[in-house]
Amino acid sequence: MRDLSIRDLVVEYSSGGYAVRPINGFDLDVAAKSLAILLGPSGCGKTTLLSCIGGILKPTSGRILFDDIDVTALDARSLARYRRCSVGIIFQAFNLVPSLNAAENVMVPMRAAGMGRREARTRAEELLSRVGLADRMTHRPGDLSGGQQQRVAVARALALDPPLILADEPTAHLDFIQVEEVLRLIRELADDDRVVVVATHDSRMLPLADQVVELVPDVGTADRPPETLEVPAGDVVFRQNTMGDLIYVVSSGEFEIVRELTDGDEELVSTATTGEYFGEIGPLFGLPRSATVRARSDGTLIGYTVKAFRERLGNNGIRDLIEHRPLDPD
Repeated sequence: MRDLSIRDLVVEYSSGGYAVRPINGFDLDVAAKSLAILLGPSGCGKTTLLSCIGGILKPTSGRILFDDIDVTALDARSLARYRRCSVGIIFQAFNLVPSLNAAENVMVPMRAAGMGRREARTRAEELLSRVGLADRMTHRPGDLSGGQQQRVAVARALALDPPLILADEPTAHLDFIQVEEVLRLIRELADDDRVVVVATHDSRMLPLADQVVELVPDVGTADRPPETLEVPAGDVVFRQNTMGDLIYVVSSGEFEIVRELTDGDEELVSTATTGEYFGEIGPLFGLPRSATVRARSDGTLIGYTVKAFRERLGNNGIRDLIEHRPLDPD
């Protein structure tokens, strides 16, 4: 069976001298004839993950297996063959060639793979008919609606009949009626013995999925009592590039906030002492932690969910958060 398996995937890059990990120890299994949705807001690593699965981006570590192919171990030539023969990509912005009509756009990957013009034309016409564009084959992208352009992009992704389809925010530029058409098409792709992986923040796609993978936990509405942590000197509270749902107020002790650099060194950002708080950016905006925090001395922390922290800020609200004024830890 043509299954997709991802194990302990890590993607790290340098930004301003700092090590950033949009994907950190990610695992995923998707069976053939399945539609998997990667759900999460912009910036959570959805497109990065699709790029790794599609052989466009090489991960820092980990393994991606598809149809018994270890994608992460392929050399440049084998990787090009994998991208050409095994993967079809549906881009968020359609990526159609403006000067070519619908049929010619669908023919592009077939001609690049060495298929004859007549055979490619016949195949393009078949695919465009399948996606409901039999009467739009000679229209250029500028003469098509957003939904029609996306359907051309779907037909192009199917040109070489790949067993793996990747779609990056396929409904981002579509109105409600167009979304319905594209969602139906994407569901049909998975029913054709393919693996289909879709990155989206559009919850309208969820009923169609065989599995949903949330890359960012829903921390904004979490509601539970504050947690008290006793932290011995030297212990790490949380590490850079990990996800978390708590914002910490220092009840006692000192905590150093450091950023891990690409070369393995660390840079001290600040020190939090009694009454101050840290770790708010990740939970508030659904992002990975931007720094590592460890105890400089024995200390006590109180961890608040986003909801509880907002309530604690009270009337001062966002003004306190922006100015980063100390809070009374009691």
